[in-house]
Amino acid sequence: MDQFENVSVAKRANVYFDGKCVSHSITLADGTSKSVGVILPSKLLFNTGAPEIMELLEGKCRITLAGSNEAISYEGGQSFNVPADSSFQIEVLETLHYVCHYG
Repeated sequence: MDQFENVSVAKRANVYFDGKCVSHSITLADGTSKSVGVILPSKLLFNTGAPEIMELLEGKCRITLAGSNEAISYEGGQSFNVPADSSFQIEVLETLHYVCHYG
């Protein structure tokens, strides 16, 4: 799916890590929340509240989930899961366009 239909979009962007990650929160007609954004090349640590599926649209990165010493490479067209109340370190190698699916 290249686009979401019938959504509500937060006007103000979520800006993290001095602008290295910028996203917009969206809510679908059924109440499902997602964020759509871009992460610039960098190495960042994200914490999660809800479980997340990170759908990568473009770019390349390496992910290390909490409790693991192994970084796994991902690129556009792939996705990865992050458990609730956890964290992941991301090393963005090429600007990353993503959709984060919560829950």
